[in-house]
Amino acid sequence: MSFEQCQRVTSLMADFEKPWFFAGGWAIDIFIGEETREHEDIEIAVFRKDQLRLKNYLKGWEFKKVIKGGFHSWDQEFLDLPIHEIHAANPVNGEKIEILLNETDEGEWKFRRDLRISYPHNSISGVSKKGIPYLNPDIVLLYKAKNTREKDHLDFHAVKEYLDDEKKTRLRNALETHEPDHEWLQFLL
Repeated sequence: MSFEQCQRVTSLMADFEKPWFFAGGWAIDIFIGEETREHEDIEIAVFRKDQLRLKNYLKGWEFKKVIKGGFHSWDQEFLDLPIHEIHAANPVNGEKIEILLNETDEGEWKFRRDLRISYPHNSISGVSKKGIPYLNPDIVLLYKAKNTREKDHLDFHAVKEYLDDEKKTRLRNALETHEPDHEWLQFLL
């Protein structure tokens, strides 16, 4: 995986008229402006309410919803929680994208694992100098804080010095609410 693939996805999504953002490790690297580690896949985030529009936008792609770790065909039904992950594949060129459904309510993004944590829509994302949209790193790290893997620690340590005070505070407050014993808290003082 490379930034070139992120550019291809950005071009693919250029005419999608709803908000979308790179998520996961790529969001961290896009925010920083350089690739800090190898990536296994490309993840994008969309608001749950826009899932069927995205499916129609990617007409011809094959979709699988993930339920308890298993892959199942996704027809035209609206996916509610706890389903939050969709895998899309272009049968023509083999390109794959993991789609992560994000919760939203009345102009607020909601953390699906703890709905007490929410932020205004206009504060959850950014756009790189190359025009690539990304989910802000504090939100990406909040998701990565559960069952933290080695790559999640790499992402945290790669981006922590780039976080401004607002993002550090938001992440610290969210972790204190949702994962109060998380080891990253010591670095967010």
